[in-house]
Amino acid sequence: MHGEYKIPGGKLVVVDVDEEDGALRHVRVAGDFFLEPDEALEAVNRALEGAPADTDAAGLAARIDAALPAGTVMYGLTSQGVAVAVRRALAQAADWTDYDWQVIHEGPEPPALHMALDEVLTAEVAAGRRPPTLRVWEWGAPAVIIGSFQSLRNEVDAEGAARHGVEVVRRISGGGAMFVEPGNTITYSLSVPDALVQGLSFQDSYAYLDDWVLGALGEMGIRAWYQPLNDIATDQGKIAGAAQKRVVGPGGGPGAVLHHVTMSYDIDADKMLEVLRIGREKMSDKGTRSAKKRVDPLRRQTGLAREEVIERMISSFGARYGLSRGKVTDEELTRARELARTKFTSAEWTARVP
Repeated sequence: MHGEYKIPGGKLVVVDVDEEDGALRHVRVAGDFFLEPDEALEAVNRALEGAPADTDAAGLAARIDAALPAGTVMYGLTSQGVAVAVRRALAQAADWTDYDWQVIHEGPEPPALHMALDEVLTAEVAAGRRPPTLRVWEWGAPAVIIGSFQSLRNEVDAEGAARHGVEVVRRISGGGAMFVEPGNTITYSLSVPDALVQGLSFQDSYAYLDDWVLGALGEMGIRAWYQPLNDIATDQGKIAGAAQKRVVGPGGGPGAVLHHVTMSYDIDADKMLEVLRIGREKMSDKGTRSAKKRVDPLRRQTGLAREEVIERMISSFGARYGLSRGKVTDEELTRARELARTKFTSAEWTARVP
């Protein structure tokens, strides 16, 4: 079995391994990382040899740490990363390049329709009727997008939202509220087969699915990193937040993962503070007293037009994994419009957690 894992912010780890009588055999670790001394690599292989095949990533990493020679130095490599590569090999996880990716970047749509499109397109990927898809959104109106489990009244100032003409919609994924305005926000969704994240913990899947955009930002001169659980940050502040939803396939079979990210290209911080209720507890958790300092827009950091940032992101993804242009099909759009009408614009859904 063969497994690969690109360590976020690090290097690629490749593991070839057999499973015999419930144990790992013939383990061989490789990759483009740096490791000193040379004998440390064989120590890693020996540590994994004979380990029970059902050992989780934390247990495998502990075996590696205990076996490393004194003074071992890793560059672009971690014991956890090796362990994740092993788990992905055993799970026969897919790699990004195993798929023919499609990108959808169409005109502005109402916020509720974007919520519905996420649900419909990810279900289509789970059913095998759509290839893995990168969809870049264009917002038709300003909105607050609240997480699936958030309290509507605790997160949104209804008077402020009405005063500024901001629509409130609830998405199917968890996480926090996002304030978006057309032209000031870059939002994208990845709808991927769950085979792509096999062997990854929930937290590791966030970092794994965000890694490409960190590379794209780096190409634009921004040093960005994944900040657990679901933020993308730079030394200037937070620039994006991610959320996920797992979708079961037909008949309970293999499913898909929806991973969507909202990035702040520019932001009207004063308006945001009038629409969102940002509590002191959340501020203290982020290590800052000012909500205005939490988000640092991409416009200031790149000096590029929003459209150019998006095109560079799409080009970077395509250079890594291949990408063809696609569109939402008529059938998908019809289903999404009906779902937007019956679910995402309904008071029952929006206020399901009052």
